Amino acid sequence: MTGFHKDALMNQIALNREDPYPLVEQIVEGIRCQIEERQLRPGSKLPSIRAFASTHNISRFTVVEAYDRLVAMGHLKSRRGAGFFTISSEAKTARSVRKFDHKRNEEMVWLIRRLLNARDGVILAGGPWLPDAWLDESNIRRFVRMMAGKPGTHLIDYGNSFGYPPLRELIADKILSEIGVTARASQILLTTGASQALDLVSRCLLNAGDKVLVDDPGYYNLFGNLRLQGLQLIGVPRGLDGPDVDVLEALAEEHRPKLYFTQSVLQNPTGTSMSPHVAFRVLQAAGRHDFRVVEDDIFSDLETEAAPRLAALDQLERVIYIRSYSKTLSGSIRLGFIACDQVIADDLADVKMVTSISSSRFTEKLLYHLLMGGHYRKYIVRLRERIGEARGNVLNAFGRIGLETFHDTETGMFLWARFPHIENSLPLAEAALRDGLMLAPGTVFRPHLEPSPWMRFNVAVCDHPDVHGRLEKIAASGGG
Repeated sequence: MTGFHKDALMNQIALNREDPYPLVEQIVEGIRCQIEERQLRPGSKLPSIRAFASTHNISRFTVVEAYDRLVAMGHLKSRRGAGFFTISSEAKTARSVRKFDHKRNEEMVWLIRRLLNARDGVILAGGPWLPDAWLDESNIRRFVRMMAGKPGTHLIDYGNSFGYPPLRELIADKILSEIGVTARASQILLTTGASQALDLVSRCLLNAGDKVLVDDPGYYNLFGNLRLQGLQLIGVPRGLDGPDVDVLEALAEEHRPKLYFTQSVLQNPTGTSMSPHVAFRVLQAAGRHDFRVVEDDIFSDLETEAAPRLAALDQLERVIYIRSYSKTLSGSIRLGFIACDQVIADDLADVKMVTSISSSRFTEKLLYHLLMGGHYRKYIVRLRERIGEARGNVLNAFGRIGLETFHDTETGMFLWARFPHIENSLPLAEAALRDGLMLAPGTVFRPHLEPSPWMRFNVAVCDHPDVHGRLEKIAASGGG
């Protein structure tokens, strides 16, 4: 099909802003009809997002959502760097039987698979974990031995659906009160890490096709899970002091999302925290546009300067608060929790029972003893100091190498940085992996996997002359 004919067909799609039918739905219906009536033949390339938006004088966000919806429905396919193309009926049928479309998650899967299956000798410079030697393995071993020697059913029994009651009491009375949140133990649900917590929230409160706001850039594994559940992701640009609230307001007005998933403190991947002003405005927007906020505070214990929590400002009225100990304690001891409104907590417990029966009672009791003994608090103080020292060293090294950093605060394990003159870091990451250096390209942290020049760096891993040398080599080659 010629570009002229294709563009003419796109111009025939009449968009009516006065119609109560959303613009996204009008675009989807218009293109779908042209495909089914074979006005657009299989393999036809659609106008670019920018061109379509310019032709119809609408937001590019609207076009992105419509094209993504058509991809999810099986009418279009996306080719990275080439655009969107119509799909033949045979290909659509084959695609419809696939529960999980790997192509929509290919960059995210690329990163996770390489992180989990990294071969010996590969340096995980962009990895999400602290080095094993930095973790408190000796104390974990000591408490495991202590618990194994105690009588009781914690080694063999199923746990409470909400989780180990003494640990939930401790979280309510101490952990949450330290950040200004007042909650009862009945409002706390223990989970197998933050990943299960996020999954339970989306399963409980959302249906396929619902719209959700997410940070852009944000947490890649969350994005993959939401896409897997058929949800529509709407990215909110993330700045130095948190999300762009003006954009958030406009998107909420246009799309009427049900939830906004965000990290207020030491956000992954940028490492930024919300300012008090931005936090207040986020909650005001949630009230005006009637959506809930899911606050993922997984890096809370690495914070050295107190930052406001949405849950503390809101006291769990609209905010669902999630936290985990997997990053700071152990990736093998998967344990986190959700704190929220009582009605939602009860519903989440039901979903948890249906999907996983219960979480590990042994793990919950282990964490309880670690927190109660005071060892964890002392360990975290040492860990913060160690991360702070590494962060300072890496910032100095990046300055010498010529890497641009998004921000240069002294807190947190991640740096969001880029090489000059590089607009898409994914090919660079693929090339670096062949040289034994695992980088985390920015595209996997974008809601719709858009190209990005930025990359996430783990300061605990990057504080090493070998890593500096490899990055200097990349910089000297111009990123090639």
